[in-house]
Amino acid sequence: MGTIDDPRIGIALGGGSARGLAHIPFIEAMDEMGLRPDRIAGTSIGALIGSGWAAGMTGREIRELSQERLGSMNGLFGRLLSTHMRSVKQVLAEGLSIQLNAEKVYDAFTPLDMPATFEELTIPFSCIATDFKSWHQVVFHEGPLRPAVAGSLAIPSLFKPVHYHETLLVDGGVVNPLPLDIAAAGSNILIGIDVNGDPQDWPREAVPSALDIGLGSAQIMMHALTAHMIAAYPPDLYFRPFLSAYGAHEYWRVREIIAAGDKEKDRFKRLLGDKIEEFIAAQRKIS
Repeated sequence: MGTIDDPRIGIALGGGSARGLAHIPFIEAMDEMGLRPDRIAGTSIGALIGSGWAAGMTGREIRELSQERLGSMNGLFGRLLSTHMRSVKQVLAEGLSIQLNAEKVYDAFTPLDMPATFEELTIPFSCIATDFKSWHQVVFHEGPLRPAVAGSLAIPSLFKPVHYHETLLVDGGVVNPLPLDIAAAGSNILIGIDVNGDPQDWPREAVPSALDIGLGSAQIMMHALTAHMIAAYPPDLYFRPFLSAYGAHEYWRVREIIAAGDKEKDRFKRLLGDKIEEFIAAQRKIS
């Protein structure tokens, strides 16, 4: 008789700005099942949340931290502005910029004891950014964690690009919003969590703001890229929480967005349990 091994689980956490907070219930679901992935790959907010998970945080801890840091409009903007304050001398010399510093935002929304490097994480983790100079995807899995995740987070125009070695990094969602290709390596069960959302139902008289147009256009692009990725690397489990009611910038609605992910939690646990049973049954037949 051969040995029966547990399946290796790879999970891709997609980008979607504020909607990415819906990743949290899926992490909690795996915690409640006594499971942890063998590989995590994240893009944009999926990289930020995935790095915390890979560092050893539970889903419950990530939920509590998110609600603490994002739970009110005043608290959110106070933290964002505190990462962006510059001296009067700098403003006079350089002009007033509305672009946020992605590395300081990373610091504002991660715990103080966050590991400094990929090598210190407890779960293998990769994050995806885009090199604006070469137009290529950059996959980080070793070295300093902060610039890699910050680069993955750096939504074009909203964030300053992150200079790292010879690259100029912007949001990984520009090239790979749901990194199934990276999560698939060595995995027996491949999971994709797509938090990009769906089209909003704009009233006829409504005029989208410049921010709405910019983020919405990125959302359309990410939807198309994700469809191609799913065709190339079909996941065993694919979840796309219903998130059209939440804007990409509405981080202060953290509790509502997480609650939208909660609606998929039981179904996720049931289907993941079924996949694990199927994998074990197939091994028994072979042995």
